[in-house]
Amino acid sequence: MAQLASAFVMTDKAAASGSSGMTLLFKPNERILCFHGPLLYEAKVVKTELRDGTDPDAPDPGPHYFVHYKGWKQTWDEWVDESRALKFNDENLARQKALKQAALQASKKKTIVVASKHTPTTPTQQRVDSESELQKSRKRARESSVEKVREEDLASLVTAQAFMSSAKAPDVKMPIPNALKTQLIDDWERVTKDRLLVPLPRTPTVAYLLEQYKEYRRASKDRRRPGRRDDEVVDEIIEGLKMYFDKALGNVLLYRFERYQYQQIRERFPDKVPSDVYGAEHLLRLFVQMPNLIAHTNMDDDAVQLLRENLGEILKYMHRFMKTLFAEEYDSASPAYVAIAKAS
Repeated sequence: MAQLASAFVMTDKAAASGSSGMTLLFKPNERILCFHGPLLYEAKVVKTELRDGTDPDAPDPGPHYFVHYKGWKQTWDEWVDESRALKFNDENLARQKALKQAALQASKKKTIVVASKHTPTTPTQQRVDSESELQKSRKRARESSVEKVREEDLASLVTAQAFMSSAKAPDVKMPIPNALKTQLIDDWERVTKDRLLVPLPRTPTVAYLLEQYKEYRRASKDRRRPGRRDDEVVDEIIEGLKMYFDKALGNVLLYRFERYQYQQIRERFPDKVPSDVYGAEHLLRLFVQMPNLIAHTNMDDDAVQLLRENLGEILKYMHRFMKTLFAEEYDSASPAYVAIAKAS
């Protein structure tokens, strides 16, 4: 059975060959500041690489650095390009501090605005006249607390899944390429901050995307040990992934602002499953959730490793064809939609 490549990260290469004209600003073990989302974090360069753009799994040419963020788990280690790395000096430390203060200030303003909507101003308003009103008040309080964005939470935005519980997740790392991590952040910001919606139905859909991946894989010239049994395993994993997606979408893959859209889609397409309507944007969110989903299965270590390797190959495919798989523009929600979404 063919063992597919399981990670996006690359081993160090002889940098000078095939990469003339490019130089590395940072060296291994150097202390740097690195952008992770909107903020700067202290990190250490673990290894370096000069890419020439010919590798289909690493199409972005130029210097790249594999970094470890200080105080973070190794699961956050990643390759970054030079645009995200800064020298560790007084000027950039001041920039780091300014970005942090701006983020905290924005969070405080947002919290104050949200809290003011629910804060009684008179003793009469403070009374809760019925059990129903008490439950609504508690619900509003929970929603208000969710609106708070603390600086230390910004790291989790890379997953774009605030509902994930990393403490319960098994030790299964999804090898998500950096460009797809950026896609997750952009997706999160568009929906939760800009109040935009993924255009639906998507083209391609999840089902079509996965079928195209199977065809692409079978036609690939670099398959090391093609065989009927290997194809059967891939077919089984693809079918399982579609099943997971259809079951998970309405439960854990939607942001609150998207739930009314989901209700509308179910009414418009009652005979279709989510994988025949939604696309790469929501499928990518599923990959972030996979460690939690795998934790609730009875798969042995070998099966988990095989699944991880194959999911890694699908992520590479999504990375390679990002421009055709992901929507460039999201839809603006109507005022009526916004009002209903906020009330739901």
